Amino acid sequence: MSRRDLDRAGITDPETRASYERCRELNAAHGKTYYLATLLLPPAKRPFVHALYGFARYADEIVDDLASTLSDQEKSDWLGSWGDEFFASLRRGRSDDPVCRAVVDTVLRWEIPVEHFEAFLHSMRMDLTVTEYATYDDLYEYVYGSAAVIGLQMVPILEPTQPEAFERAKDLGVAFQLANFVRDVGEDLDRGRVYLPLDELAAFDVTRADLEKRVVTPDVRAALAAQIARVRRLEEQSREGIAMLHPSSQPCIEAARVLYCGIVDAVEAIDYDVFDRRATVSMTRRLSVAGPAWARALGARRTYGEGHPRGLHAPAAGS
Repeated sequence: MSRRDLDRAGITDPETRASYERCRELNAAHGKTYYLATLLLPPAKRPFVHALYGFARYADEIVDDLASTLSDQEKSDWLGSWGDEFFASLRRGRSDDPVCRAVVDTVLRWEIPVEHFEAFLHSMRMDLTVTEYATYDDLYEYVYGSAAVIGLQMVPILEPTQPEAFERAKDLGVAFQLANFVRDVGEDLDRGRVYLPLDELAAFDVTRADLEKRVVTPDVRAALAAQIARVRRLEEQSREGIAMLHPSSQPCIEAARVLYCGIVDAVEAIDYDVFDRRATVSMTRRLSVAGPAWARALGARRTYGEGHPRGLHAPAAGS
C-alpha cells in the first residue's frame, strides 16, 4: 500500500499502518479481481476495503486451508476464539491482532454494524459442519453471512445516498458468491461440499452423486444454466444500487459487477466444464473494463470530490 493511501486516510500509527498493509497483501495475493477494482476507489478509501477483505480472507483460511492438520472441531474452536477476541477488541476500541487492528479501526471509523461480522463468522462455522443444502432458502442462510453482509459492510465506505443501496448491495454480493459456486463446483467437491440447492438440481434429474462423477452431461449443463440465470437476475437487480453510491465509488463497483458476474460468461465459454477447467475472466477483459473505469473514477473525483476519505468519524489520536 502506498504511503499516500495511508496518509490520506489519516492512518498514522505505525502498528495500525502495518496492519492495513498486511490486509492489502492478503487482498493482492488472493483477490486479484477484487484488488483491481479497489484501485478505482479514491486512494484514502482503499485501506478500509483492504481491511474488510483481510478479515474475511483470514477467517476463510482458518476454515479452508487444505494443508491444515487441524480437525474441524479444532478449526471451529480457533475460529470461535479469534472471533471472540475480535468482538472484545471492538468493545475496547483497538486490537493487537496483526489483521484485526486495521479491521477494528475501519469498523469504528465507518460505523459498520457488528452484526454483519457475527453473520459472517456464523457462515464460516457452517462450512465446518454443513456439506450440502436442500433448498435455496437453506443455502441463503449461508450466503447471507458469506456474501450479502460483505456488501453491507462495504456500503458505508462507499457512502450511499439512499437507504435502498443496502438492499441492492446484498443482491450484488450474493450474485458474486453464486457465480463462484457455479465456477467452483469441482473445487468444492474436493472439500466435500456442494453449494447448489439439491432440489433445484433434482429438477434437472441431477443428484449430488451425478456431480461427483465429474462429467458434464446435458442434465448437468442445464442445471448449471439455471443457476447462472439466478446470478444474472440478481446482478440486474443490483445495478440501480450502484447509482445510489457516492459518484467517486461508482466506477469501482460497476467494474466489480462486470468482472465478477462475468465469471458465469466464462463458465458458458468453456461449455460448463467446471470439473476439469477453471473458468476465468481474461486479463484482456479485465483491462478493457478497468481502463475506462479508471478514467471515469478520476473524472468523478474531480467533479464530486471523494466524500469522507477518513471515515465518518475523525480518527482517535495515534490511529
